Amino acid sequence: MLSGSWWRGRTRKLAAWKKAVHERVQIRFPVVTGLVDRMVAVNIFDSATRIAAQCFLTAVPLLFVLSAYAPAAVREQITASISAVFGLTGEAKAQMEQAFKPPSDDLRQATGVVGGLMVLLSATAVSRAVQRLCRRVWLLPRTETKVAPWRWLAWIVLWICALVLQGLLHNGVDGGTLVAAPVVLVMQTAMWWWTQHLLLGSVRWWPLLPGAVITAVAVGGLSVTAHFYMPRALNRALAEYGSAGSVFVLLSWLIVVSVAVAVSLTVGAVLSQEPFLRRRLGTPASPAGRTGPG
Repeated sequence: MLSGSWWRGRTRKLAAWKKAVHERVQIRFPVVTGLVDRMVAVNIFDSATRIAAQCFLTAVPLLFVLSAYAPAAVREQITASISAVFGLTGEAKAQMEQAFKPPSDDLRQATGVVGGLMVLLSATAVSRAVQRLCRRVWLLPRTETKVAPWRWLAWIVLWICALVLQGLLHNGVDGGTLVAAPVVLVMQTAMWWWTQHLLLGSVRWWPLLPGAVITAVAVGGLSVTAHFYMPRALNRALAEYGSAGSVFVLLSWLIVVSVAVAVSLTVGAVLSQEPFLRRRLGTPASPAGRTGPG
């Protein structure tokens, strides 16, 4: 039988070997090791799942309130934008249009105050989830993050305006996708650049640009993929499982998008703190000795 001291010795040697390997890799590939360490600190999948869940919970009250109070022109444009962004067809498009169908006066009165309160609470929840992700990405303590409800609500307004504008670009730009794609990419970059600055407040503009560009490219690529995947997946889920199937498809897609956003923002933060970009962007050094956001 092997003694306990032998196992303790082997464990110490293994730990020392892993530490030595990590140090050698860190010297040769500092960006890779820095990125891995930052992703562990951010807890990518946990943060992404929280954002996806909050986005899904926000969508339901938003649909009710918009269908109850938005003017007909605004309601029709939002419907067209969602169809254009996801390329919805068939039963999936019909279900989405049904969700935006104007309710009766009784339903409008019943969902007035309650619907508005749900939108407010849901909006602040998803905004706070995105803010928490940005804080973890930049390893900022809570005290360095601007806490103001108007910032959370402003981000929701930004998201809705970006959705409508993206739909207009898909449908109304001469030249089709080849012309609309670069415009949408610039718009997405501006959106994620402003998102980080709005929700963090304590980080200057230029260090946030790499993360905004990478996130815009990742989200743009997923938007193209959505045109091929989402209509088929939603129509098949509706045909086989009904509304429950569409819920699973939508939530799964939101998780994929949230993971892409979390990874992209993390990569951008790590790259902006590398010596080459740090000198040019004026990026503050990562807080010494910190492995998480506190």
